Amino acid sequence: MKHRGTRVLRLEALARVEGEAALHMRVQDGSVTETRLRIYEPPRFFEALLIGRGHTEPPDITSRICGICPVAYQMSACQAIEKACGAAVDGALADLRRLLYCGEWIESHALHIHLLHAPDFLGHEDVVGLAHDQRAAVERGLRLKQAGNAILEQLGGRPIHPVNIRVGGFFRTPAPAELRPLAEQLRRAHEDALDTVRWVAGFDFPDAVWRHDLLALRDPGRYAIDSGTPAVMSARTQGPRLCKFPVSDYERHVEEGQVPHSTALTATLDGRRFLTGPLARYAINGRWLHPVAAEAARNAGLGDPARGAVVDNPFRSIVVRAVEVVQAVEEALRIIDGYEPPPRPAVEVSPREAVGAGATEAPRGLLYHRYALARDGALTAARIIPPTAQNQTAIEEDVRRAVQARLDNEGPAADDEELARLCERVVRNHDPCISCAAHFLDLSTERA
Repeated sequence: MKHRGTRVLRLEALARVEGEAALHMRVQDGSVTETRLRIYEPPRFFEALLIGRGHTEPPDITSRICGICPVAYQMSACQAIEKACGAAVDGALADLRRLLYCGEWIESHALHIHLLHAPDFLGHEDVVGLAHDQRAAVERGLRLKQAGNAILEQLGGRPIHPVNIRVGGFFRTPAPAELRPLAEQLRRAHEDALDTVRWVAGFDFPDAVWRHDLLALRDPGRYAIDSGTPAVMSARTQGPRLCKFPVSDYERHVEEGQVPHSTALTATLDGRRFLTGPLARYAINGRWLHPVAAEAARNAGLGDPARGAVVDNPFRSIVVRAVEVVQAVEEALRIIDGYEPPPRPAVEVSPREAVGAGATEAPRGLLYHRYALARDGALTAARIIPPTAQNQTAIEEDVRRAVQARLDNEGPAADDEELARLCERVVRNHDPCISCAAHFLDLSTERA
């Protein structure tokens, strides 16, 4: 039943996400007619800052884009520069990079699950209330985050904006003895990660279904983290049918555009709305999960990843993230157990006039970099497409669907404050990296 009249919801500041954003929604005669996620942070012009800089500088500069996932920016930047220069990083150096990335996945997912997202499911305003009620769970999350940070500090020199990363590899690589304390800490984290999956699997999840194309890297034989080929699963043909394209063709398929209500660019995939991140990774790469992570996924009710299970409820993204923590812990232990120091900490990367593109899987989704170099290595062009910009229209659509379902059920009786909380929950399903926050702080309602 439709209800006549106009209703406008304005949620002016979003929190418990990384950054600053607001939400505007208009309801006309019982139908949600407009949903806008308004990212209002000032643009920081990182792409312009890179022009004229040397080919060795992007990893250090772009890591400052995000304090939670700096490694993602460093790894995508290194890949793009190395591709342009015709350099290959493999063997133990590639393993160390993957280990570093596992550390970022562990610390970022643990932070989101325990401190930012879990309060939504357990009736708390923030992690302070959650800690009062479930102290052990919060402490478990902090231990997991410490384990991830320990990897970043050992390999990167510090846990935030690592300084040991360079084009071609590292400034210094560790001796096997230096990694043993990490292995001991990760073995303890193993049980914490499995306990986290069991914990979040028991949450009460609202009914919801997404309808987006999915985009993630695909790296046959292993769960894509630091490498792979972009692969698309259509919302119309969910299942084993995938469309793949090389990283160098990324901008032929993913097209950015400006919208009036946001300082962040939005994106379409071959003209359609799409989603990147844990739900996409699980659907496209689930069959290559470590056996321990795959078993945890099955026990958590996510279906059988070996058979291409698709999680179609965005509220269950928290469970997929928990499974990815298990995956990252197991992968990190595998790399440490088999580690043999490389003959040198980095391969030579000599500049040349060329264009190179790189993509990796940040915790929140696929992150793409492209750089054009002059003969002396100076950057003449730069393009960075972060996950949240790609997910913005999918987030708006998920919010629209959730509010519409609530209105269809409750009609005009739906309370504005309750709708605001619902919108917050939906946005936090995607762990958007906007820059750092705990609630929509202000809500104004216009009724006609």
